[in-house]
Amino acid sequence: MSYPQKQSVQSANTVRIDSQVAATLRYIRGSMEAASSIAVPGSAGSAMGIVGLLAAVLSSTAGLREHWLGIWLLAAAVAASLGIALKARPSSLRGLRLSGTPVRKFALCLIPSMFAGAVMTAVHWSAGNLHAIPGTWLLLYGCALVAASVPTTGTLAVMGGLFISLGLLALVLPDNLQTLMLGTGFGGLHLLFGLLIGRADHGR
Repeated sequence: MSYPQKQSVQSANTVRIDSQVAATLRYIRGSMEAASSIAVPGSAGSAMGIVGLLAAVLSSTAGLREHWLGIWLLAAAVAASLGIALKARPSSLRGLRLSGTPVRKFALCLIPSMFAGAVMTAVHWSAGNLHAIPGTWLLLYGCALVAASVPTTGTLAVMGGLFISLGLLALVLPDNLQTLMLGTGFGGLHLLFGLLIGRADHGR
């Protein structure tokens, strides 16, 4: 008469253990996903977009048009500094070290295309082919974003694809439209996607 009761207790224990195992596996899987990804703050994209728009306005001014390359190089340095500073803040809040695996993956995805952009800028400048510089920047930056979308978010891949399209278009457009392409990409796209990512983060 006691056998069914013993069987019922064993069944309850099995269900309880199975639930604990499933919960543990879910926790481990969530931890692995969090450890292999990195958040991109919308504020970083918005700040970089504002810098890009300012650079576009300055380089379009009559007295500064001949200095457009210097203006955009300075803007790139400022935007990169802002992006790194704003990226570091949420990383520290999430307990991610800047030397950790996700950040390392993010950097390794960005650096090759950025390095290629620096090299090609020097090559175009030394050859007097300034016309090709904006298109090269947009194209290679787009490639960097597509690569960086792997450890971050697919939104960056969409943004990178748009940069690539702008880069290809800039390579065939006349000189007087090059600043417009740079402003559209590094200003407009950065600001737009920064706002979209920020809104998505706020919704979560």
